[in-house]
Amino acid sequence: MKTILFSIPLLFFLFLQLISGGRFHGSEFLNGFTDTIGLRDEFSKSPVLSAAESIKKMKLEQGFSIQIVAEEPLLNSPVAMSFDNNGRIWIVEMENYMPDTLGSGEDLPTGKIVILSDKNRDGKMDQRTIFLDSLVLPRAISLFENGILVAESPNLWFYEIVNDKPVRKVLVDAAYAEGGNVEHQPNGLFRALDNWIYNAKSGKRYRKKEDKWLIERTHFRGQWGITQDDQGRIFYNNNSENLQGDYFSPGLGASNENQQRLAGFSESIIKNNKVYPIRQTPGVNRAYMTGILDDSLRLVNFTAACGPVIFNSTLFGADYYGNAFVAEPSANLIKRNILINTGYIVTGQQAYKGREFLASTDERFRPVNLSVGPDGALYIVDMYRGIIQHKTYLTPYLKGQIKARGLSDPINYGRIYKIVPKGKKAEKLSIPNDSGHLIKLLDHSNGWVRNKAQQVIVDSKNKELEISLRALLTNTNRPLAAIHALWSMEGLSVLKKEDVLPLLKNSDWTLRMQALNSVPSVMNKDNYKEFLNIFRLILNQNDTLAAPYLAFLNPYLASFDSIAAKQVLADLAKKYPNNIYVADAVISNLKNRETVFYRELAADTSVAISKRLKKLIEDKEKKSGNSVDASKEYPKGATLFRSICQTCHSADGNGINGLAPPLNKSDWVTGDKSRLIKVILYGLSGPITIGTKVYKLPEISGEMPGLASNSNFTDEDIAQVANYIRNSWSNKGDKISKETVSEIREKYKGRQKAFNEAELK
Repeated sequence: MKTILFSIPLLFFLFLQLISGGRFHGSEFLNGFTDTIGLRDEFSKSPVLSAAESIKKMKLEQGFSIQIVAEEPLLNSPVAMSFDNNGRIWIVEMENYMPDTLGSGEDLPTGKIVILSDKNRDGKMDQRTIFLDSLVLPRAISLFENGILVAESPNLWFYEIVNDKPVRKVLVDAAYAEGGNVEHQPNGLFRALDNWIYNAKSGKRYRKKEDKWLIERTHFRGQWGITQDDQGRIFYNNNSENLQGDYFSPGLGASNENQQRLAGFSESIIKNNKVYPIRQTPGVNRAYMTGILDDSLRLVNFTAACGPVIFNSTLFGADYYGNAFVAEPSANLIKRNILINTGYIVTGQQAYKGREFLASTDERFRPVNLSVGPDGALYIVDMYRGIIQHKTYLTPYLKGQIKARGLSDPINYGRIYKIVPKGKKAEKLSIPNDSGHLIKLLDHSNGWVRNKAQQVIVDSKNKELEISLRALLTNTNRPLAAIHALWSMEGLSVLKKEDVLPLLKNSDWTLRMQALNSVPSVMNKDNYKEFLNIFRLILNQNDTLAAPYLAFLNPYLASFDSIAAKQVLADLAKKYPNNIYVADAVISNLKNRETVFYRELAADTSVAISKRLKKLIEDKEKKSGNSVDASKEYPKGATLFRSICQTCHSADGNGINGLAPPLNKSDWVTGDKSRLIKVILYGLSGPITIGTKVYKLPEISGEMPGLASNSNFTDEDIAQVANYIRNSWSNKGDKISKETVSEIREKYKGRQKAFNEAELK
């Protein structure tokens, strides 16, 4: 009966849409959808539960238990967390995120950074200290040296800390988060193995050198949350993809801005995006669309994937070490994935079919971030609230769902949980300042401890640790400890060529890989020839694993010997003509020299490197031309583009891999006016063909949301943003009036479903 009740009203709605050409006013129909789809009584309401009651609604993998670490009133709307050396938890509170369906007061300075302490040492936090308040939607923190980085859009700040209080504020980046709404802005501030700080939804990385903050271009990654494995490779996701990641070190290969897609970066690690909630989940934004929910009214695929963590603790046992856990707050669950390493390539699969590691029937359970803790347990940041969809894309349907179950209130809840194996005690560990103990902790079984010990060593700037670290580095029988010793030395600026050269010949690939990653830190004008000799030896030995790295390292070699560097690239292209990873690594060196190299290559156009070079050259030519800025003529359109469109389509209109296709030189933009208006108002569901290229998952997200349901955007606003993109970059299109927008809106009044390519054509 449940299936019948679901199918008849939905099919009837689609039938009315069809016969009316999409003009059927379905808002009231959809707002009352839950009354007709057969929601089970237990899911028709979503009462506010205490943390203890909420745990009773969770179904957890056998052999594990979940414990409360912190709950309200100790914290409010947590979105990110970080442990300090003493095991205290620093929390980012985004209190005024979507206080109602209109987002009223979202710009009020109510956000905070708080410190939670466990004074009685019973494992549960019992003291709250406000470190920083009066923030507008803060989103990320990172403890660093004697202070803390705080992301409060659009700025990135560094605060020095004295006695748990901020004493000096330094602006690190005034453009940390330009444009985009709160769902689509940089976050993470993740201190990686290579001593740089990386972010999700961002193409920047940060590092402090003496008293100066460095900002460098890196690969654009993910949406919300960021993590790394033991080799320092970065992992992340977007809202519709389980897990994405890099095969190579995160700081390499980002030097050619003409290269839109680089093999080995932003790879789809887990291609299976199915989820298995244990409750009916009509409260997702487009649940009325075919395929979003199954016949039992449960979400089918990820729609809000976020907060991933690579679990590098031994507390759960060998089968769980290196697993990737991913949060899905819309379906109230946490997924477990098993990763497989083959050389530098990472693949994986879901750990279970038809079930999850953790799932809840409490609709307000919203896991938004995951972390390994000092005790080796898996920690969960639960925002615990009803509304998680931002107002920019909030549909009338979801507003109806929120109203039906009273999900707007309250907004002052939040929890931190941890998961531990039954029968095992998670021992809390503090990071000492004693140098001898710090060195030993680089060999700890818990990856969080190893990483934190490295960070404390680097932050100490104590170069007297060089001898002890070098002793650990040379003991290659303990590769993880040796890797952390290497990067600790790099962070202290005491790493030398004599440390790296032997590792480049080591039989253990993980050590060879880290040695290659560290070459830029030790290569100089006095020793580059020694590295060049090693590079040539690697080439002659057919080391296919190291080959892409030789290309990634070429810019550093070229700064000392451009002729030798050019020859290495040519040799790589000749030796590995069909290896896409080598090909793209070579191309990453060729900014604005692609055509010259292609001609010099004179290679068979059927091989991978020639094909990829030719494609890049063609794409580059398509994007060339006068770069027009239409912001003066359409100022409101430019502002809306920066806040809504830019974070997926890029400031230059050329799209961002993994998110959205190009707007520049797209016939979808400059062609039929009504078609563009329909897409902006109601969204577009992929795949989509632009020119001769088909864009589809994972190259772009599955669907672009529309703005018709957002009452904040007038017809004039829609016309402005349409005209801005129609007349920016290389585009030239005739003007769209607000009257034309009004006509389209009226024609499709009540439409909720996104258009697809077939409909629009």
